[in-house]
Formats: sequence, structure tokens, C-alpha cells
Amino acid sequence: MVRETRLSREMLVQPLFVVPGKGVKQEISSLPRQFHLSLDKLVEEARAIHGLGIPAVLLFGIPESKDAQGSGAWAADGIVQMATRALKRALPGLQVITDLCLCEYTSHGHCGLIQPLGDGSVEVLNDPTLDLLARTAVAQAEAGSDLIAPSDMMDGRVAAIRGGLDHAGHTATPILSYAAKFASAFYGPFREAAGSTPQAGDRTGYQMDMANGREALREMQLDLDEGADMLMVKPALPYLDVLRMARERFDVPLAAYQVSGEYAQILAAARAGWLDESRAMWESLTAIHRAGADVLITYFARDAAAAL
Repeated sequence: MVRETRLSREMLVQPLFVVPGKGVKQEISSLPRQFHLSLDKLVEEARAIHGLGIPAVLLFGIPESKDAQGSGAWAADGIVQMATRALKRALPGLQVITDLCLCEYTSHGHCGLIQPLGDGSVEVLNDPTLDLLARTAVAQAEAGSDLIAPSDMMDGRVAAIRGGLDHAGHTATPILSYAAKFASAFYGPFREAAGSTPQAGDRTGYQMDMANGREALREMQLDLDEGADMLMVKPALPYLDVLRMARERFDVPLAAYQVSGEYAQILAAARAGWLDESRAMWESLTAIHRAGADVLITYFARDAAAAL
């Protein structure tokens, strides 16, 4: 009766991984109970998720082939565009959020175009990447995406995406910016699932330093100034202080992503008998909501919705 923080199904978002083929539902080894899904199985899974009262899914695509530019990201027949159209046809009431990044589509695994350097490292080319991100946003919007979620962390990407969407007539398509996305050790299982581990170098040049909280707030303000409608903190649990500071400063919807490593470590510890999985799930999700998140993106969404 006097509980201060209450979870609801309406704040949950389930991430989903879509792959080419038919009849594919293959469990991801690093993410137990999460699957690579072909389009037909994706619709089945989304129908079950929506039936539990979860209002939205977040789509990630694994293309059949990759190239240096990540051209599958913006192709009209790209895997996420096909998945979005299939979901909107089958489940028009389901909100489809499309992750916008090139890392799943590039042969080198980086979130933007790269220039190889003589020492074997690479430089990520920020400004040339912006045009490709805007092009991808338009392709996703034209496929029916309800919410564009750029996760690349290029400088100026929100302005470029907003400009591209507006120019193409998608002025009402909102942007959920991965505004405070830290260079984290907790992304490992996702990178295996998406095949997006960089082939050279790392992402510390464009994702945020884990030690910088005030910088995160500056990044969030910049994204709002450029046209973002919602802001995200990623990962969630290691950065609850950032989430709380953002809640106190910004009067816009805030999302937090309980990322693959956060999910996987709870399951691994539970399977070893070191903690209670259900209690750990509820405690972690409640903490994220209590810190200020309006929207919880979590691989536990199905389990939480079924129990609520």
C-alpha cells in the first residue's frame, strides 16, 4: 500500500534480434532465453510479447552480408526495414523502435565510416558518417518505425537525423537518443549476438568515458538542443547516478537500457545458485525506475510483464 516505486508493463521495452531466413528461432548463447529470429518467427514472438501487455519492441538487425559502409542499414530491403513493415502489418498497435547504428552492418564493426591508420588502428570519421545515419533514419521511418533510436554516439547525429527526417516529410517521427552511452564492459553479450565487435581499435573515441558524469549531462543537453524528444542512459545499473542527475535536470521522457551484460550476469549467478533470479530482476528494474527512468529497455521485459 505504501510502496513508493511501482513497475508497470507499460514502461517495458523488449529488445529483439532479427536475421535473414525463414523458420529461424535460435537461442543466443551469451543471452539465454533471447533469440535470433527470422521475420516469420519475429512476428510470432512480437505477438506473444504484445499479448503480455508490453507496448514496444526495440529492433536490432543482423544482415546477410556486411560492407565497409554498412549499406544494409539504409537499404529499402534491409533486414530492419523488412522487419518493421512485417510487424506493423501484423501488429499495428505495437510500437516499433528501431535502433539506428552502422555497427551491425559494417564489416569492420565500428559505428561509423573509418580511415585505417598506419599503426594498425583506425580513425572513425564523424562528419561523413552523419549523412549515412540520416539516410538510415529516413529508410526506417518510411518502413513504419514509430521511434528512431540513434545509438552511434557521433557528434551532431541528432541534428543530422532530425534534418533528414524533416526533409523527407517525417516531421512527426520522434527521436529517442542514446544520449549518455558509455564505453562499457557490459556490452559483450550483445556484440556476440549482433556480430558487431570492432575488428580493430575500440569505441572509446566516441562512446563516453565511464568516469564522466557531468559530461553526460552536457551530451544530453546537446541532443535536446539538436531535436531529440527522449533521452537514454546506457548501461543502466552502473550509471544510476547519471540517470538521477538527468531526471533532476531534464523534463523529458527518460529511458534506461539494462544491457546484455547486466542481464547475463544475473542469469549466470542465478544458474550457479548464488542469487535468486526473480528477486534480482525485480530489485534491478525497481532501482532503475526509482532513479528516474520512465522507460525500461530490458531483456527481462517478457518475464517481468508475465509476472506483473
